[in-house]
Amino acid sequence: MRRPGSQSIAVTMLLGSCVSLQFGAAVAIPVMTQLGPWLTTATRLLFASLILLAITRPSVRGWSATQLRGVALYGLSLAGMNGFFYASINRIPLGIAVTIEFLGPLVLAASLSRRWRDLGWVGVAAAAVAVLGLGSHGSDGSRLDPLGVVFALASAVFWALYILAGKRVAASVGGQGPLAVGMGIGALCLLPFAFTSLPTFAARTDLLLPMLAVAVLSSVVPYSLELRALRVLPARIFGVLLSLEPVVAGIFGWLLLHQNLTPVQIAAMLAVLLASVATTRGSA
Repeated sequence: MRRPGSQSIAVTMLLGSCVSLQFGAAVAIPVMTQLGPWLTTATRLLFASLILLAITRPSVRGWSATQLRGVALYGLSLAGMNGFFYASINRIPLGIAVTIEFLGPLVLAASLSRRWRDLGWVGVAAAAVAVLGLGSHGSDGSRLDPLGVVFALASAVFWALYILAGKRVAASVGGQGPLAVGMGIGALCLLPFAFTSLPTFAARTDLLLPMLAVAVLSSVVPYSLELRALRVLPARIFGVLLSLEPVVAGIFGWLLLHQNLTPVQIAAMLAVLLASVATTRGSA
């Protein structure tokens, strides 16, 4: 039986993860204008993997075949979640992208729940996301980039997979080794999509330092905190507690990227947050 104090620490870790992850995403957006989203994501995961491998030195040879498959699936989920997310924020505002992406853990939380009303809250969140995707954006009446919305929805699917795969890995393999290896696998999965941008990166050595900062802020810090939290919190609770990410993303998008949101978009984002909070009620 886990102590309440350990769950409080896990919640604090998740809050730190939300802030670090979205701050790193805000830093990465200008870099993506030079390297593109796929190379930015692959480089970020590769740098983060190398940093964690140097720190943790995981004993991969001691892992069983089942553990290796679990870590590989974890790495694949990291690649899909991050790759599609960066592709989305390259086309639509940060806060809106995270709100759409959050459908993944919200649907997962509802599917793991035994309460029918949670499915109703998922419907509310889906309607809010439809408003974001189909409604006008900005004062000029333009709509969000449809491909950016599709990328965010794809990221949502991989986010749900990441929670499930991460929970299994956290329970079966100790330490931060799975995170280091998983990030390396994720980077390798994304390299074929980033191949055409490699010459640009080779010619822009001035982008190495910003990419290193993105790797630390968006990968090393948040995923290390999340993997530790996953060892304490149930998958359903973990997924719902991430509901603050759209709010944090909206704040950073406004402060650092000057991405203003309309009242309708803010209301839709708050509806997703409300659905998340309502789904959490009654859970441990």
